[in-house]
Amino acid sequence: MSTEVSVSAINQELDTLNMSNELSQKYLLFISDGLDFGVKASYIIEIITNHHITPLPLLPSYIKGIINLRGQIIPIIDIRSKMGKMEGEHTNYSCIIVLDINSVMVGIYVDTVSLVADIDESKISPPSPHNKQELVNGMVSMADGKTLFLIDCEKLVEN
Repeated sequence: MSTEVSVSAINQELDTLNMSNELSQKYLLFISDGLDFGVKASYIIEIITNHHITPLPLLPSYIKGIINLRGQIIPIIDIRSKMGKMEGEHTNYSCIIVLDINSVMVGIYVDTVSLVADIDESKISPPSPHNKQELVNGMVSMADGKTLFLIDCEKLVEN
């Protein structure tokens, strides 16, 4: 009889693990201005480095310019500038994350990419009510103690 209880308990644990896997999604983690951010992997087309950005006049300061990626013209948003920070130095780690947001292609310029991680969506907290940052739609405490800010990709292409 005790064997049946332990098998039943194990099955329940497996069911719980399976449910938690359904709740988790892959996010690409990146760093900008010393802060950790994440963007859903389902939006990502590719990550590119050393691509020439053509500046354009009369655009908001957070738009660095455009790139021509295999014949497709893609606007590039500097995440630092979009969040009201000073533009950062270009380094060997700086890159562009190309996103497809509801069939709108856009690139985000970031300091560096970190890794791809599974984030349990049930662990995502809403941003603080004091947070004036519209691009952040959630926060997660990571195992290393850092706070990860999740980017609302839909907001990137609204304006």
